[in-house]
Amino acid sequence: MDVNQSLELLAGLSPAQFMRRHWQKKPLLVRQAIPGMQPVLSRAELFKLAAREHVESRLIAQQAKGWRMKQGPFAARSLPPLSQQAWTLLVQGVDLHDAGAHALLQKFRFVPDARLDDLMISFATPGGGVGPHFDSYDVFLLQASGRRRWKIGRQKDLTLQEGMPLKILQNFEPEEEFVLEAGDMLYLPPRYAHDGIAEAPDRGGGSGGKAADCMTYSIGFRAPGRSEIAAELLHRLAEFSEDRSRDDSEADPSAGVRSPSRPASLYRDPDQVATAAPAALPPGLAAFAGQAVLDALKDPLAVACALGEYMTEPKSSVWFDEAVHGWDADAARAGQAGVQLDVRTKMMYDTNHVFINGESYRAKGSDAVLMHRLADQRCLSPRELRKASVSAMTLLGDWHDAGWLQQEPVSTDS
Repeated sequence: MDVNQSLELLAGLSPAQFMRRHWQKKPLLVRQAIPGMQPVLSRAELFKLAAREHVESRLIAQQAKGWRMKQGPFAARSLPPLSQQAWTLLVQGVDLHDAGAHALLQKFRFVPDARLDDLMISFATPGGGVGPHFDSYDVFLLQASGRRRWKIGRQKDLTLQEGMPLKILQNFEPEEEFVLEAGDMLYLPPRYAHDGIAEAPDRGGGSGGKAADCMTYSIGFRAPGRSEIAAELLHRLAEFSEDRSRDDSEADPSAGVRSPSRPASLYRDPDQVATAAPAALPPGLAAFAGQAVLDALKDPLAVACALGEYMTEPKSSVWFDEAVHGWDADAARAGQAGVQLDVRTKMMYDTNHVFINGESYRAKGSDAVLMHRLADQRCLSPRELRKASVSAMTLLGDWHDAGWLQQEPVSTDS
C-alpha cells in the first residue's frame, strides 16, 4: 500500500495524512468512503453465522426495565422477530469466517497488523443500539446498509450506569450528530463517547425497492494494557527459560553442551539460620525473585520472541484443519504454484524473527525478505515462491499441512 496516496476511504486523505492528523487525536466523518457499498453478508447469512458454536455473538435489547444482553450462539428461531424494535445482534470476528469481510479488513492495513483486531457486524432493528458508551481503542464505524444516527462527544464524565450488563455512560453529553447511510464511515479515537441508533429502514438503496437492514461494520483495534502485556511477556519468558533449562539437562555433556547440573538456576540458602518466625518471607528469596525477573528481561531477542508470539497468538475460538492434500514441493520449486495465508492466520515479523500463529522462527538473508513479503502481502506468487531456499520451502510445507496457508496451483507462471 502506498501510504502517501489519497484514498476515498479516508475522505481524500492519504494514510500518512490520516495517521498524522486524526489517529488517536480527533474524529473523521467520511461520506461515501466506499461508494456503492453492499453488505458482505446478507441478513440470513449473518444470522446463520451467529448460530455457529465457535462464533462470538451477543444479543442486546433495550426494554422498559432496562438493558438485556445474551451471549450466543443463537438459533434463528431464538432471535426476536424483525417486527420487534430496539434489538441488536453483534457478531464478532466476521473476518475470520468470511472471505469478503477479510478482504474489507485489508483496506485498513495502513495501521500495523499488531494493532488491527477484527471486523464486527451489528444488525439492528429500528431503535436498536448498545447505549451511549466509549471504547478504549480506535474504531472505524462503516455503514454497510440502512441508516444509523450517531451522536458523539468528548466525554469528560466517564461514570457508568450501575447494575447494567453493558458499560453505558450515566451522563452522556453529545456534541455532534450524524446520520450515516450505506458507504458512509465515522472514525473515532479511543475514549470518544458515542451512541448509535438504527433508524427506520429506507426503501431502495440498491435493494430493488426492499427495505434495507441497518447493518454497521465496526473495524476495531487491539490496545493491550500495560499490566496485561507485562504479565503475558513474563509468563512466556519464564517458559523460554524453562525450555532452555530442560534442553540443557537433556543434552549430552560429551557433545560440548552445558552440563546438566544447573545449581545457579535454583534458589539456594546455605546461610539460612533457624527461624522463630517461619511465616516471614525470606529477604534472600525476594531478592532472588527480583533478579530472576531482571535476568529474563536482559535478553532482547527473548523479549522480542515473547512479544511476537503473543501478538500472533490465535484467538481461543480459532482452530485450523489440517490440509486435505499434501504439500506439492515439486510444483512450488517449479514455479507452478503460489501460496496464500489462511484468513485466520496471523503473521508478523521483526528484524530477527518471523512470527506466525503464536510461534517464532529466526530468519535472515533472502529467506527473511521472502517471509516478510508473505506477511505483508499475505501471499506469494509462483515467481516469488521459486526463490525460497530448501529450508524455507520445508517450513512453508509444514505451515500448509497445518492449515495455516493454502497452495494455489496455476497453469502458467505469473
